[in-house]
Amino acid sequence: MFHTLRRHALGLLLTTLLLPAAVFGQSGQEQTGGQARAPESGPVRRLSIDDAVKLALDQNLSLQVQRLDPQIQDLGIAQVRSAWVPTVGTTLSNRSSTNPTTNFLSGAVDQLTTENFAVGVTANQLLPSGGNYSLQWNNTRGKSNSPNPSLSSSLSAIFTQPLMRNFRIDSTRQQLLISRKNREMTDVQLRQTVLTTIRNVKSAYWDLAYAVDNLKVQQQSLAIARESLKNNKSRVKIGTMAPIDIIQAEAEVARNEEAVIVAEAQITRAEDVLRALIFDPKTPDFWTTRFDLTDQPVFQAQAVDANAAVQNALAKRTDLQNMRKSLEADDINIRYFKNQVLPDLNVQAGYGVTGQGGTEIDFTQTFPPEVVSKTNTPYSSVLSKMFGNDFHNWSIAVQVGYPIGRSNAEAGLARARVAYSQAELQLRNQELQVATEVREAVRTLNTNRKRVDATRASRELAERKLEAEEKKFQAGMNTNFEVIQAQRDLAAARNAELQAILDYNRSLVDFETVQEAPVGAGGGIVLATPAR
Repeated sequence: MFHTLRRHALGLLLTTLLLPAAVFGQSGQEQTGGQARAPESGPVRRLSIDDAVKLALDQNLSLQVQRLDPQIQDLGIAQVRSAWVPTVGTTLSNRSSTNPTTNFLSGAVDQLTTENFAVGVTANQLLPSGGNYSLQWNNTRGKSNSPNPSLSSSLSAIFTQPLMRNFRIDSTRQQLLISRKNREMTDVQLRQTVLTTIRNVKSAYWDLAYAVDNLKVQQQSLAIARESLKNNKSRVKIGTMAPIDIIQAEAEVARNEEAVIVAEAQITRAEDVLRALIFDPKTPDFWTTRFDLTDQPVFQAQAVDANAAVQNALAKRTDLQNMRKSLEADDINIRYFKNQVLPDLNVQAGYGVTGQGGTEIDFTQTFPPEVVSKTNTPYSSVLSKMFGNDFHNWSIAVQVGYPIGRSNAEAGLARARVAYSQAELQLRNQELQVATEVREAVRTLNTNRKRVDATRASRELAERKLEAEEKKFQAGMNTNFEVIQAQRDLAAARNAELQAILDYNRSLVDFETVQEAPVGAGGGIVLATPAR
């Protein structure tokens, strides 16, 4: 009995002298205020969560790719509008011919030689009203051994305007309207990519912060295990503990060393995820830059209104906005096919003027006639006669066409209406899915808030339990196994609290994001195409 009490007293004295503050949850790194980290192998960059978001918005490759989509759609709109650009053409021709004379009225002897040089200018354009016009200006100069006029100029215009089919909308205007909807959809998709990137950056930032804190916890557990091993070895030396009891303490040290190694690898893995989100790969020291996080995951409980969040999501969600714009594109197709089933009724008007000149010859009334005089009319006079409207012509026509039987436009209209009804149902279904996702995000947020409270209480109890087990061990009332188990329980409780705080912060980010953009896989857009 005396020897037992003496061993317990010596053990208590030795533990009091040797047991550091690490046994009660204080590591050497905490005392110095340093942050537990894996060994540094490159430049260190201090980074706040706001800095990470700004870097991602500027350098993220996915965002850089997405920002090109609106430019592509702008070029698509310009390509469609090019159908209304006027087209101008010019024709130059020179023709020469030699033919035998058939009678004396040709004005030549033995053979008739002619040479014609012609210049023609044409212009035509499709108009936004569905109509089109065509202009032609032809000029001819002729040389001949016959005394006939050799200069002429004519100007003609033809205008065609549909009055029913293709009047309010045609294929070009349909493509233009669809292209504009696609442009709006790419704007929404860009906003969705921005929101998703911000969410991913924040989540990656908190994951790295958790990995750093987890390494700190594992190092604390390793420090406690090493101190316990050191104390047990001292007890063996003074005879208060059997040597075999050291094996369990050594195994606990080895287990904690493995946990530290895994925690260090987790940090590098989390850093790779974060740098891929916020840095362009062309950034110097892309793979070697380490991060010193200035923000830590903290618990700040926030009250949320599920109904208000659902209403906000129904109004702002990017996937719903894109589906509504897709519905508008389907409505454009319906308008187009409704117009195409109308009769083809066109009005066409034309007008032309001409002028002629060259060498004008007066003949006698005798037979055969004899030349009395010659008058040369220059090209300027020819143009004056033409624009003076001395010689003109006009025409007006109405064209009517109607298919016999079921037309392609009627089949297209029926198909477009069915597609519109289907899109409406898909929108309603997506609205239901969005409401479900928001409500689930609210539940997850509230659950994680309660988890933080529970794990915090569990960690405090684990600290008190370890302290109690240490005191009982010092008094000889339990074994080393109970102390090691209490150390494991404390490490697990600390990790659980860290995980709960991280999950709360991530669920808060998801709650904010889910009201404006999808947080799961997918969420992309399908651009509308004009129905044919």
